[in-house]
Amino acid sequence: MRTPDHPTAPPRNILTPSTLNRLVRGLLEDALPLVWIEGELCNVSRPASGHLYFTLKDAGAQVRAAMFKPKSSWLRFKPADGMHVLVRARVGLYEPRGEFQLVAEHMELAGEGALRREFELLKAKLDAEGLFEPSRKRPLPRYVRRIGVITSATGAAIRDVLSVLRRRWPLVEVEVLPVPVQGREAPPAIAAMLRKASASARHDVILLTRGGGSLEDLAAFSDEAVARAVHASAIPVVSAVGHEIDFSIADFVADLRAATPSAAAELLVPDALALRRHLGQLAQRLQLLEQRRLQAQTQRVDHLFARLQAQRPQARLARDRERLEQLHRRLYGALREQARSRANRLDRLHARLLAQHPRQRLQLLQRRLAERERSLLQCMSHRLERARLTLRQSARALQAVSPLATLERGYAIVFDSDGRVLRTAKHSPPGTPLRARLADGELSLKVTDNP
Repeated sequence: MRTPDHPTAPPRNILTPSTLNRLVRGLLEDALPLVWIEGELCNVSRPASGHLYFTLKDAGAQVRAAMFKPKSSWLRFKPADGMHVLVRARVGLYEPRGEFQLVAEHMELAGEGALRREFELLKAKLDAEGLFEPSRKRPLPRYVRRIGVITSATGAAIRDVLSVLRRRWPLVEVEVLPVPVQGREAPPAIAAMLRKASASARHDVILLTRGGGSLEDLAAFSDEAVARAVHASAIPVVSAVGHEIDFSIADFVADLRAATPSAAAELLVPDALALRRHLGQLAQRLQLLEQRRLQAQTQRVDHLFARLQAQRPQARLARDRERLEQLHRRLYGALREQARSRANRLDRLHARLLAQHPRQRLQLLQRRLAERERSLLQCMSHRLERARLTLRQSARALQAVSPLATLERGYAIVFDSDGRVLRTAKHSPPGTPLRARLADGELSLKVTDNP
């Protein structure tokens, strides 16, 4: 367009704020579609919508950023002010306010990315050396007698493992080999314990385990020294590190990887109740086979006896009959002894299983619950008594500053006809009706003189 004052001036390209912000946003998104940014979190907020808003800063500058739901709900940690993070984001502009901002697609702790790269490099190196080859993985014993558990002695993992082993197979012996499971001292301690357990040859299998955590928490089990110690172990090694979604280098090198510590315990031992049912079925089959064998032998003897009777060799028949009776007695005696021995063994196994019955533990837990209920009632009683004392003290303090206490000492509050407190006598001429509030009631008054 041309202006009236300058008819020869070139036309102006006039933009609105919305158009300008839209153009700038397009330029930014085309020039920087996706970037990685490292910095410190501040002004972190998460409203009810579930979106995450924060500022990313360093020593010289800062930039606003947002992470929208559901990506914000997938984070494996809770963002907070002061955290050092690595963010993958799109660069853009918030058009309604014309503010430069980042739209985050992914966020991780700054050190976690480096740990992930080290993890992948070591994994590729050991895989190339053949440490992950399925052909070198050894089968586990069918019935494990002694298990060495390399883990923290105070962690949740060992409690889960022991609970499952006691429930499924109380006969197994468990030896806890305590080590630190995270921190700088953890990898050499774990590797040394693996070598020591392998050299002792005391265990049928070694369980290497710990509970879940971040990649940094599980870094000790992705150490090269630990991986090579697992590979060099003369005893089969089962790795159960973290949760089902967690993987460590030890998982790939071990003879067997379990998703969780509890799952590892279930893989290592059979179910005692199922085995007992199976033994019962085998005992019934054995008894049936013995009965059939005995019937066959009896029929054979009867057949031979009939043949001897037909030939009438009286003397030989008498000797053979006597020998046959002896064999019968020995056979029945051996069968009875064998049956008695197996019945006694089943009774002993049954008694040992009953000793581990959950009812025993339930009684112990019930006693503990009763003790804690008594302790709770005592604690509640003490707290109620302290609350009553505090209430009485507060009541005395309120009573001391109450206007009613002042009235009880002989004072009065005077109100005019409108119910307002009378603070001066100059506005109450003679004849003015008043009310006086005393400690035990009110009096109606009338001004008779106001000098």
